[in-house]
Amino acid sequence: MDDDFEFPAAGSNEMEMDDEMDAGNDMDLPVGNPILKVGEEKEIGKDGLKKKLLKEGEGWENPDSGDEVEVHYVGTLLDGTQFDSSRDRGTPFTFKLGQGQVIKGWDEGIKTMKKGEKALFTIPPELAYGESGSPPKIPPNSTLQFEVELLSWNSVKDICKDGGIYKKVLTEGEGWQNPKDLDEVFVKYEARLEDGTIVSKADGVEFTVKDGYFCPALSKAIKTMKKGEKVLLTVKAQYGFGEKGRPATGDELYVPPNATLQINLELVSWKTVSDVSNDQKILKKILKEGEGYERPDDGATVQVKLIGKLHDGTIFVRKGYDDEPPFEFKVDEDQVIEGLDRTIKTMKKGEVALVSIQPEYAFGPSESPQELAVVPGNSVVYYELEMISFLKEKESWDMNTEEKIAAAGKKKEEGNVWFKAGKYKRASKRYEKAVRFIEFDSNFNEEEKEKAKVLKVSCNLNNAACKLKLKDYKEAEKLCTKVLEIDGKNVKALYRRAQAYLNLVELELAEKDIKKALEIDPDNRDVKLEYKILKEKVKEYNKKDAQFYGSIFAKMNKLEQTKSAGAPAKQGTVPMAIDRLRRLILRGGLAEKALRTVDLVKSERVNDSVIPARLSKLWLISLLMVVIAVVICVFYNKSQTPRSLMYNII
Repeated sequence: MDDDFEFPAAGSNEMEMDDEMDAGNDMDLPVGNPILKVGEEKEIGKDGLKKKLLKEGEGWENPDSGDEVEVHYVGTLLDGTQFDSSRDRGTPFTFKLGQGQVIKGWDEGIKTMKKGEKALFTIPPELAYGESGSPPKIPPNSTLQFEVELLSWNSVKDICKDGGIYKKVLTEGEGWQNPKDLDEVFVKYEARLEDGTIVSKADGVEFTVKDGYFCPALSKAIKTMKKGEKVLLTVKAQYGFGEKGRPATGDELYVPPNATLQINLELVSWKTVSDVSNDQKILKKILKEGEGYERPDDGATVQVKLIGKLHDGTIFVRKGYDDEPPFEFKVDEDQVIEGLDRTIKTMKKGEVALVSIQPEYAFGPSESPQELAVVPGNSVVYYELEMISFLKEKESWDMNTEEKIAAAGKKKEEGNVWFKAGKYKRASKRYEKAVRFIEFDSNFNEEEKEKAKVLKVSCNLNNAACKLKLKDYKEAEKLCTKVLEIDGKNVKALYRRAQAYLNLVELELAEKDIKKALEIDPDNRDVKLEYKILKEKVKEYNKKDAQFYGSIFAKMNKLEQTKSAGAPAKQGTVPMAIDRLRRLILRGGLAEKALRTVDLVKSERVNDSVIPARLSKLWLISLLMVVIAVVICVFYNKSQTPRSLMYNII
C-alpha cells in the first residue's frame, strides 16, 4: 500500500467527520457476533457488513474497544484488484480498536474475531470511504473486501471511564482476585514523561491501596490488577500531579504542570486485609494463607499460637511458643476478648495473621493486668495469630434423635447461664442453636416429639426475652408467635408478644394479647398490672393526641376562614383523603381519639362548599403530619419498666 494511505483512514474531510461522529456514538454499542462455520458467510449488524469465516480462532474471547490489536490483512475491490496488503510489506498492522483510527467496517468486524481467526469482510461504502473514495486506488462508493487475520491484541481499558487512565496489559496475572482498599500491596513501577524522562522509579515498594503511593493513578489501577500482572498506564494530569505539577525531591525528578505520565507497573503480591467487625475496628492482615475452606464457628475448640502487643511493642501475652503447648479455648465462650473471638472465626487451619483491635473489642476503658504486662485503658492491641487446629461441635446431621434432644437441652442451659449473666446476644445464639437441633422432628418417636415440643417452646420463649432486652421487637414478636402456634394458650408468649406490640406501637394488638392472657389466667398479677399500665398509657396517648389534633385543626380552620372567601372546592378530594387516613391509622393501631377526631373532621369540619380546591392538598398534608406526630408521641411516651413475667426464663 502507498504511504499516503497510512491505513485505512477515511479519505475526505466529510467522511472523517462522519467517522468521528460514528466512533463517538457507536463504538461502545454491541455488534452482532454470529456463530459461523468455516466457509459460511453472515451479515454483522444492520448496515450491510458481511463476514465469511476462513479459519477458526482460539478460545472464546474477543477484543474490545480501546484494545490494541495486531492484524495481517489484504484489501481488494470487488473485481479482485488489490489496493493494499500488510503481508506484502511483511509487517503486521497495529491500531486501537473502536477509536476511529480505521474505517468503521474494521472497528465493527474485528470486534467479532478471536485470536488466530482469519475472515473475509465485505464492507459497503457507508462503512468504508463513502462517496469520496480514497484516490487513486479506491473509487467513490466502493464496496471493499478485506481478508483479515487477528494475530493478537493487548487489552487497553479506560479504568475511570473518563479518559484519565488507560491501562494496557503487558503480562496477564494469576487467578481472579484483585486487591481492595485495605490490602497492603507490593509493587514495582517506573514513571516517565512523554519525552521518556524517568521521574520516579521503585524496584519494590509496599503500601496500603487506599493510602496510595506516588500519584492517585497507582491505587486506581492496582484495584483492577491480578497478582503478577504487568501493565502500562497512560495517566492524564487529573490522576497524576494536576495543574501544579510536582517539584523535584531527592531522587524524584520534577513533574511539569498538566503532564501526562507513562507508568510501567507490576503488582508483585499483596497481603489481604479484612475488616472483621465491618467498622474498621478489627483489622486482620493475612501473612500466610491457610488450608482448605473450613473455619471455626461458635462453640468450636481452637488451638492457636499468639503474641499480644501494645502500640509501643510491649508484649503483654505470649502463648504456644518455646515448647509450650498451643493456647486452647472455645469460641464465643467469653474466654478471650471479643476481637479475638471474632477474628478466629475468619481463619483457616495453618493461617497466620496480624490483627489490630480497637479498645471497644479489646480491654475497654479500664486497665487490664495480663500475663506479661498491664494493658492500659483504651489501648489498641495487636496480635500475631497462627491457627494450629480447631474442632467444631458435632452437627445435627451427624447425631441420632436422642443426641439431638440432649444437645438441644445442653444449649438451652448454656443460654440460661448467659441470660442470667446479662449476655443476651450470647444467650440468644444458644437458644437458636438449640432449636435448630430439634427443628425437624419427622424421625422422632412420639416421646421424643413431646420432649422436642417442650424444648422448642421454652427456647423460643427465652429467646424472645433476649430479643426484648436487645430491643429487637419484631424478632420477639415472631418468636412468641411460633410458641403460640404450638401452644395457643401460653400466657408468657401472649404477654411477651404484647410487650413487643407495645414497643412497635401496635396498641390494639397488645391489648388483644393481654386480654386473652387474662382470660386464660385471670389471677395472674403481672398480666393484670401490665394491663392497667397499658390502659393508662392509651388514655394518656388519647389525651395528648386530642390536644394536638385540636390545635392543628383550629389553626387550619382559621386559615380556611381568612383565605377561602367562598371559593369552590374540588368535590370529594378531602373526604377521600380522610377515609384513606382513617384506614392508615386503623392499620397502625393508633389511639381511638385520633380516629374520633378524623371522623369529626370528615362529618362536621369538611365542607366541599367551604374549602377551596387550592387548599385540599394542604388539608391532606396537614393530616399526614398529624399521623406522624401521633407516632412520635407514642414512641416518646413509652414505657414503664417491664414486669418480671416478661423476663423469667424457663
